[in-house]
Amino acid sequence: MTGAVSPPRLGFVAAALTLAADQASKLILLFGSDLPLSEPVALGPFVNLIVVWNHGISYGLLQQHSDLGRWLLVVVSAAATAAIAIWLSRSDRPLLALSLGLIGGGAIGNAIDRLAYGAVFDFVQLHAAGYSWYVFNVADVAIVAGVVGLIYDSLLSERVARRRA
Repeated sequence: MTGAVSPPRLGFVAAALTLAADQASKLILLFGSDLPLSEPVALGPFVNLIVVWNHGISYGLLQQHSDLGRWLLVVVSAAATAAIAIWLSRSDRPLLALSLGLIGGGAIGNAIDRLAYGAVFDFVQLHAAGYSWYVFNVADVAIVAGVVGLIYDSLLSERVARRRA
């Protein structure tokens, strides 16, 4: 099949686009808008734009307020991203590669925040009935979508393997 994009190339393009979208959205909201001064900005009845600095990982777990903790999270992110890049370079299925690219691009985006600001900039707040459910960014969405893709790809490849057996 001439002209088809290889799975690794697809994944690396997805990673680059994810990283670009993540960093562009953060830079625009932090430095190109008055969000830090005018938050919250309502986007709808259940969605606000706000400024939250996450010193931990997903859902605010493992909060790190020391330089040592910050750098440990950067090192863990770098190691995970390297492992994902190796896995991606060996992938032979488009969905697997795309999913790994989303996860890798998101991980790099959040690691850049940690390096530049000491914490990850989250800005989309979901809320209802006085309860704030979650605050996230583009990188977080990509990581979650990538994990869902990995699970789906795993289920698909198991089904294919059973049919062949």
